[in-house]
Order: sequence, then structure tokens, then C-alpha cells
Amino acid sequence: MLTPFDWIRQSRTGSELLAVLHYLETRPDLVGRDTDEIGPPHSALNHLCQRCRLYAPPDNRPGTLYCPTCSAILNRASTLKELSQNTVLLWGHVNLLPYNLSPRAEQGRVLGAYVHSQTPGQTRFLVALHRQALKPWLQDLVLYHGLEMRGVLQLFPTTGMLGASMGDLICHIVHHESRFPMDALRVRFFATVHQVLQPHRYDKQGVVNFEIGEFLGMLEMAAVFRTVLLPDEQQMLQELLGIESAAESQFYWGRFMGYLNPEARDMLDAWNVRNWSKPQLTLLYNLIEHVAFYYTA
Repeated sequence: MLTPFDWIRQSRTGSELLAVLHYLETRPDLVGRDTDEIGPPHSALNHLCQRCRLYAPPDNRPGTLYCPTCSAILNRASTLKELSQNTVLLWGHVNLLPYNLSPRAEQGRVLGAYVHSQTPGQTRFLVALHRQALKPWLQDLVLYHGLEMRGVLQLFPTTGMLGASMGDLICHIVHHESRFPMDALRVRFFATVHQVLQPHRYDKQGVVNFEIGEFLGMLEMAAVFRTVLLPDEQQMLQELLGIESAAESQFYWGRFMGYLNPEARDMLDAWNVRNWSKPQLTLLYNLIEHVAFYYTA
């Protein structure tokens, strides 16, 4: 029979995963069942659910392709596509269960949560967060648990692509958790599915693994960057820093700096953005999507 984690691994898309997490919170009997009988062998008159391939569609609904659980998941998922695009997933392997996992208590931040295992000294969990709630959620986690929490928090997107379903990505993420000792709290930030599937390539670039304080500092920089520079200025800067000709880059850099307000110029000069590597710049622009504006008068 399928366990809750089996239903999670059956998810093909981020919206299906959010639907499973929703039912784990609101109807655990639906996705946490362990007493249902498997469907009959496939024949001309009987067929298994086209999604889970284990349970049978209801007898009283001829022509139905899915079992009741898969039908509920797919129906719920159809309403969550837009939300899924603004969601970041976090798989934790830590020594303590975070206090702020409840979707009800963390309304607006936590979109769903699942505790996979909990033993003394080791806890595994999955939580779906609104992308712009990532920084305050992590800040609250650090403030509450302080130096007591150790382990690794792996962040990854909800988009299934490159031939990998959402369930496949989660299996890769779970496999990665054993690479780090539980002597500090670390963050692994995977901005794309490709980074999840080939982590060693990006480990060497220094844009995946962080201490928790370092990662919060990067999120703070991204929030300041997004606040100080307008969207079109961010785009112009990205294109400017991609120019390979030194003379051409110097010419356009002077014109660009004259276009900016003094606060933006001071920020870029202080950060020495022109000398950042391409992976560092890509990381900054990826983090922009995970932070909110600072509202200034």
C-alpha cells in the first residue's frame, strides 16, 4: 500500500505535490491510507488507475481513469498551477524538528508540510514555502533554534522538467542529504532542476552550499538589490555585465552609472559588482525571485 511519502513521490508536477501536501493537512485519511485493497489485475474489463497504477477506479463511475485519491489530487492540482510557480521547496535533514512547519500557524508562508521521520538527533521533513516568505521563515527558524539546530536544508524549485518529475527531484534531494556532517546548519540552494541533477558541477562554482548566516546575508543583498534598482535597471545591468569587450563594457558602464540615482551607484560601487564572476551574478538574480521589496517612503 502507498504511504504518504509514496504519494509525494508520485507527484509529477509542483502543483500535484502541493495538492498532496494539502490533503496531508486537511484529509490525512485520503493520502495516508493503509487499509485499501489493491486493484484487480488488468484485463479487458478491469484496469488500474492510470496515475498510481495500484488502486482501481470506482466501480460506480464507468470510464473513470483514476482512483478516488488520484482524482482528488489532480482536481486540486488544477487550481494550484499559478501558486506552484511561486513556491520553493525545502527538504530538511536536521537534529531538531522546526517549530514553524504548521500551515495553519504560518498562514501565508507555509503552503504545506510533511514530516518524513523523527528520531532522537535526526529529523527529515519537507515544507513548501511561498518564495518571498523564504527569508523571514529562515530568520524565524534561526532566531528560535539558534545554534541548537544542525544539519542541512536543501532548497529546490517545484518545476518538473528535463525528463525529471517532481518525485524524481525529491529522490535526488534525499540522496544528497548524506554529504554533510551534522556539525552546523547549512543550506544548499538549487535554483534550477539542472542543478539538482548535476550538483557536483555547481558545487565547484561556490553557488550552491552555504552556512545559514552566509545564505541569509545573500538573501538580504538580493532584497536590497531588488529595492534599489528598478526592474528595467536590473535587466540593463545584467546585459551590461555580459559584454565581453572591455572597451565596450567600460563605455556603457559609464553611461549606465550616469543613468542611475546616487543610492544605486553607491550600492554597485560598494559591492564591486563589475568584478563578480558569472556564477555569482546568476546566483544574485536567482535570489531576487525569493525576496520581497523593502517599502521605503
